Amino acid sequence: MSLSLAFNTSRSSLLTTSTQLAVSSRNVAGAGDPSISRKIAVTTTAVDGSTRVVTISRATGTALFGRMLGSTSVSAGQVALLEGLTRLQQTVGDTEDTTSPAAQLGVFENALASAANTPDSTILAQAAVTAAQDLATALNSATDVVQKVRSDADSQIAISVAKINDLLTQFQTENNTVIKGTVNGADITDALDRRDALLSKLSEEIGISTVTRSNNDIVIYTDSGATLFETSPRAVSFQSSPVLDASTAGKSVFVDGVAVTGSTATMPIKSGRIAGLTELRDEVTVTYQTQLDEIARALVTAFAETDQTGGTAPAAAGLFTVSAGVSTIPSVLTPGLAGTITVNALADPGQGGDTDLVRDGGFNGAAYQYNTSGAASFRTRLQEQSDALGAARTYDGTTSLANNVDLSAFATSSVSWLQGVRKAVSGSVDSEQAVLSQASNALSNATGINLDQEYATQLELERSYQASSKLISVVNQLFDSLFAMIR
Repeated sequence: MSLSLAFNTSRSSLLTTSTQLAVSSRNVAGAGDPSISRKIAVTTTAVDGSTRVVTISRATGTALFGRMLGSTSVSAGQVALLEGLTRLQQTVGDTEDTTSPAAQLGVFENALASAANTPDSTILAQAAVTAAQDLATALNSATDVVQKVRSDADSQIAISVAKINDLLTQFQTENNTVIKGTVNGADITDALDRRDALLSKLSEEIGISTVTRSNNDIVIYTDSGATLFETSPRAVSFQSSPVLDASTAGKSVFVDGVAVTGSTATMPIKSGRIAGLTELRDEVTVTYQTQLDEIARALVTAFAETDQTGGTAPAAAGLFTVSAGVSTIPSVLTPGLAGTITVNALADPGQGGDTDLVRDGGFNGAAYQYNTSGAASFRTRLQEQSDALGAARTYDGTTSLANNVDLSAFATSSVSWLQGVRKAVSGSVDSEQAVLSQASNALSNATGINLDQEYATQLELERSYQASSKLISVVNQLFDSLFAMIR
């Protein structure tokens, strides 16, 4: 080997090693950030034995990354749903919680039975009215909770949509950097990492899939196929509802003008936080509210008064009314009824009423009076109302509960339904988070930075650097000797 060739080979090795050390130092600096992948200095050796760095690449795991994005979306959607269900369960309670509608119904049934057994007791009559008020309050409070959960979910959807639009704008910047760098042959590894990090964040909000085109350009679709990004971001829009009560349906999320959530969605998304929030707002809470409303309707119906004169006057509300001062009897599901049901003020001594009306009837005038003799021992009406509570009845088909059961069984099954849904979603969250953890670990093992490995690599590179430096020094000495001989 000539001295010139030896010098050039050593110099190229020195430059290559220097670049490799710089790349390894970048890896060490980014070791604590899971969004940063391991960088690799790709080298080549020429026919003369010299080496050079061709490009800087990064460790990749395309299939693993796609799996992680999918797991992230499913997990985020289930977590959003579980959080709402937990609020419903903790606040509304269960059959063992005296604040729950089911528990209050049991208390009221017992109080009414006691009053029926001793119809001349003013104390027991008052206890029955008080229990009825507590039951109505429990239904009112439960409705408030359900609608607050719905309203909060609606607001969170708006926040999520705003975040998606912001992420897509950031993605456009990084995607353009990647395309330009690919065309110019520049180091794009950091931009690729930043772009992947944005995809990870985006997948939390909405289920996505990606397609890579020429020059590392990426197109993003929702998991239902709607285009989110192609060269530029597509508009994601949503109009939140200022007032979202039991009779109001939540609005849809649109991607590039296409509905992706709601009953009218042509391309409904399957995962992501928005999917979970939409299921909570439009399905779970609506079903639960329907159950509460049917409990309220059954109460109004069970205590309705009928014309006792043989006339044709319509049935009218008795102890329970759909709202203050309203005597109509709902014949079908009435959205929000559980939020407005109240105890008739005419039976409340605190409002100038008389508890005897529960025993005697007559909330709606003399034509509706059952105890026409005025006997204090009259128990027929009390027993009739107690029997009506215990009778099997038909409920609206949208409650997702068994039909033709008594009100107590229906209320208890409502609690069981909510607990069952929460338990199922909780199990799904545990399962999906385990899958996400496995996918993340697999991706980290394939593309992440191992400090021990980097330190070992640096030590080896430093030795190579020293060897090349020493060889250059020897070649310089030989050149000096050669020039001295020539002189």
